[in-house]
Amino acid sequence: MMGGQRDQWRCRGGLKSLIMAPLPNAELVQNSLQLYRYLLRCCKQLPEENIRQHYRHAVRQSFKVHADEDNPERIQQIIKRAIEDADWVMNKYKKQK
Repeated sequence: MMGGQRDQWRCRGGLKSLIMAPLPNAELVQNSLQLYRYLLRCCKQLPEENIRQHYRHAVRQSFKVHADEDNPERIQQIIKRAIEDADWVMNKYKKQK
């Protein structure tokens, strides 16, 4: 792993592009508390305060919704999806700069 960042290859419209994880060490997130802190750090990097507030609120709401989850497999699925979603959001706002 180069520079502590996870590289992913994704196919969009028949073209392959290299997309970086939103923050280094995404692959180290193993539990819900680590995920929560990771996602809030991602929010800090968003360009405008109203956007940061929106995603912080979404992160908190999602954690409230899934607070009673106790299936380890399901928790890992949620973690994986949340990191992928954060990746998408960070790349969306990078392109707008």
